[in-house]
Amino acid sequence: QVRLEESGGGLVQPGGSLRLSCTASGTVFSNNAMNWYRQGPGEERELVASISRDGKTDYADSVKGRFTISRDNAKSTVYLQMNSLKPEDTAVYYCVTVESYLNGEVFDFWGQGTQVTVSS
Repeated sequence: QVRLEESGGGLVQPGGSLRLSCTASGTVFSNNAMNWYRQGPGEERELVASISRDGKTDYADSVKGRFTISRDNAKSTVYLQMNSLKPEDTAVYYCVTVESYLNGEVFDFWGQGTQVTVSS
């Protein structure tokens, strides 16, 4: 059974920083791409950042230069360092692990989400 445990959310003032962590179990973490999504109040879910199994990263335009995704395969953990936070970054942040197989099948598994609130 694949499980994702997120932590690090909370309340922060504009301009502040937070680091989200997500630890996976029940999957071969090093084989998987890892993504962070977010969903703000009344908004659609948005892909924020992704990191491939070989460390290639990609970001939404809205967070480029402010957020950094990284992974530690030895700890089966992915991180999202968020700097220069803005009120519009307020959302529930979800960690997603993606299992891809040679036969073309792809499975994704979601964490429970962690709330990030940016407010003064």
